[in-house]
Amino acid sequence: MCGRFSLFAALADLEERFGFVAADLAYRPSYNVAPTQNVLTVFNSSEGPNADYMRWGLIPPWSKDASFASRMINARAETIAEKPSFRAAFRKRRCLILADGFYEWQRADGGKRPMRIAMETREPFAFAGIWETWKDPEGNRIRSCAIITTPAHEWLRPIHDRMPVILKRDQENLWTDLEADDPAFLRNILFPRQTAPLKTYEIAPLVNSPANNGPEILHPLNGELKPITRLE
Repeated sequence: MCGRFSLFAALADLEERFGFVAADLAYRPSYNVAPTQNVLTVFNSSEGPNADYMRWGLIPPWSKDASFASRMINARAETIAEKPSFRAAFRKRRCLILADGFYEWQRADGGKRPMRIAMETREPFAFAGIWETWKDPEGNRIRSCAIITTPAHEWLRPIHDRMPVILKRDQENLWTDLEADDPAFLRNILFPRQTAPLKTYEIAPLVNSPANNGPEILHPLNGELKPITRLE
């Protein structure tokens, strides 16, 4: 699964990398993005790429309340085309969820060890996402989204058995193409998944609490600036 990630890249760099114009976007960098918080997404409209915040945790349009959100932060690539909560969004409402790293917890003697996974270059990237619009009882429209996950690559399995789908650059426009609605075509984007040069290292338990949201979260455990292991 993917239950925590970061996005603190400069807004100008994100605009250039993902081809959107921020305009009046109130960008809020975060080192510790948690479920039900707002996350930065890019999606297509008739005017071109749009960037906006959506609530992380999909709320199906038929839901009576927002309680679904905390339970639907991820959608499995294997079943997304069939699940009633996800299948319409999979065909019609796909987005990029922007990040520059994510966190997983490795089971170990004495508890779980938090690990940070990021591109070797430290550059931002895009998770494959889906989104929906839900209207609350007061008539307010809320956009919400979910990150698509897939079985973990073999190098990540010692840490976790699943991982978010990280799109390749040449897949991003295909993923958000408004005309693409064939499930087989879309699934081919998700499989095989991205195998970019990623690195991982253990960090302090600060990340366990969403209340901790500063650059100190990124520091290797015990502050040791040791080389980060490259996993291929």
